[in-house]
Amino acid sequence: MASGGGSLASLWTEVNRCGQNGDFTRALKAVNRILHEVKDEVTAVHCKIVCLVQNGSFKEALNVMNVYSKVLGSDLIVFEKAYCEYRLNRVESALKTIESVSEQTDKLKELYGQVLYRMERYDECKAVYTDLIRNSQDEYEEERKTNLSAVVAAMSTWEKASPDDLGLSETTYELSYNAACTLIGQGKLTEALSKLQEAEELCRVSLSDDSDMTEEDIESELAVIHSQVAFVMQLQGRTEEALQLYNQVIKLKPSDVGLLAVTANNIITINKDQNVFDSKKKVKLTNAEGVEFKLAKKQLQAIEFNKALLAMYTNQADQCVKLSSGLQAQNPGHPRPVLIQVAQLCREKQHGKAIELLQRFSDKHPESASGIKLTMAQLYLTQGHVTKACDILRSIEDFKHKQGMVSALVTMYSHEEDIDSAIEIFRQAIQHYQSEQPGSPAHLSLVREAADFKLKYGRKKEAISDLEQLWKQNTNDIHTLAQLISAYSLVDQDKAKSLSKHLPSPESMSFNVDVDELENSHGANYIRKKAAKAPGENLPKDLAQGDDKKKKKKKKGKLPKNFDPTSTPDPERWLPMRERTYYRGRKKGKKKEQVGKGTQGATSGAASDLDASKTASSPPTSPRPGSSLASASAPAASNMVPPRQQKPATAGPGARKKVPQKKKKGGKGGW
Repeated sequence: MASGGGSLASLWTEVNRCGQNGDFTRALKAVNRILHEVKDEVTAVHCKIVCLVQNGSFKEALNVMNVYSKVLGSDLIVFEKAYCEYRLNRVESALKTIESVSEQTDKLKELYGQVLYRMERYDECKAVYTDLIRNSQDEYEEERKTNLSAVVAAMSTWEKASPDDLGLSETTYELSYNAACTLIGQGKLTEALSKLQEAEELCRVSLSDDSDMTEEDIESELAVIHSQVAFVMQLQGRTEEALQLYNQVIKLKPSDVGLLAVTANNIITINKDQNVFDSKKKVKLTNAEGVEFKLAKKQLQAIEFNKALLAMYTNQADQCVKLSSGLQAQNPGHPRPVLIQVAQLCREKQHGKAIELLQRFSDKHPESASGIKLTMAQLYLTQGHVTKACDILRSIEDFKHKQGMVSALVTMYSHEEDIDSAIEIFRQAIQHYQSEQPGSPAHLSLVREAADFKLKYGRKKEAISDLEQLWKQNTNDIHTLAQLISAYSLVDQDKAKSLSKHLPSPESMSFNVDVDELENSHGANYIRKKAAKAPGENLPKDLAQGDDKKKKKKKKGKLPKNFDPTSTPDPERWLPMRERTYYRGRKKGKKKEQVGKGTQGATSGAASDLDASKTASSPPTSPRPGSSLASASAPAASNMVPPRQQKPATAGPGARKKVPQKKKKGGKGGW
């Protein structure tokens, strides 16, 4: 027994020494030897579980807990069990394990906050960390503040909540980074960008003090900050700079699969329907193992949406339908999967099926009907069914009386020459604003547009009420008063005369403007050309004398030498010779010998002797038109092939074209 006790004591000493040195593998061997001697030693079992957890063997640790559950009890190993379940991504089981304890320790509360954060229960998580910071004083206070700032950033980003100022000092780059994420969620992009730059500086300073950190390690740690900077630039429309930063992060190959997935997804959103081969490569990064445990639900949802859109852009119709149908099953009330299916149907020219699909979704989910009906109206317009599109737009209660909707409906009804329906749209909108916001700028602008529209289409009688309402709001508006008088002149002339008394007098409307000075000013660029004066008009003496000097005297025409003034001129002298009555044509006679024709130095007689065509027996020696000999003697035509355009590079400037060169004469080659 003494020797056994001595061996156990030495084994416990070995366990204690290895635990302090962090050598949990050797400690585990010693614990196993202790348990071989004493099977139900509670402390030894607990030490074995701790060694397994430290070595990352979480499943084996849970198996040991289940085997020794009666010996250990429920309260002794609550933290270890919940931690193993959390690390194995069994978040709901970990939550049940923690909540089964009546009183929680500080380390169990820390784990409780992590579990709540993973389950995206941010309000409860915030309360847990706030309580820990208030009631604990140890060296982990900075980590708790970092976790609390991460919760605030998540609430601002995913729940669009405006968080309270918790007074967290941004002494570390993690706190500064989380503060920047909070600003991004609030839409303060410029402030967020400057905050991210501060976080990068703090990170470089803190990591440069560590001698073990290389430049590559520092860049890898800065990757998450650079990716967030690129995201802010992308939101600001600086897509080229954002794409460059994203690609730098991808080249570093950081170990965080969540960071890689988000960066790759953002590159895909920049590419859209361009550079689809690069997007297909980036999709593989979003499918890495463990991504679903690193990202929020909305992030995963956005990645799946982009996968479906990429399948549509790459003409993978079956894959697109499969992905969008799966998304719709997971999110029944979300309109985006339906819109992706509709876009795919439209690419296949199946507009009827697309409209039916939108109508069914609109009937099932009226809360999302507004955007769906707008898409239906757009599809009807692309098919030329303007009236159906107007009916759909008028059925949207949320946008029914918006100024943009009124403008669109009036424009479409005017295009269809349905003036009565357009006036009815104005009437309903004015009536709505009359009851909800009387006298508001939106109300008065609608009344003004309605009056102008009615006057434009000759509905002066109907425009009277609108013009009267406008004039009562501003009696100094002369333009409206003039329109009202013009409208009343067709209905009630006495009323028009009485209203005309309110017009200002001509003296008050005259303006002391020097027209000549205005035309000669620097602002007057257009000069009206003066019309040419008639020859009988009086001109100033100076101008008249100048014109006389410029005019040249006309010379008298010369008469022919054989001109006889006594003879009667030919009445047909203005007609061509062939059209005159006395024209008889040319006399037929012997052909004159053609001088200068033929070979150099030959006489005309010799030319006639050498004419082979006059000899009936001589065979034809000249080639016929179209024969092979004739084509061979002609110069070869240049059969140019149009130059091919090289494929553009992945992320570089535009492609360059090959310059074709002419084919050399007699050559057999190509370019």
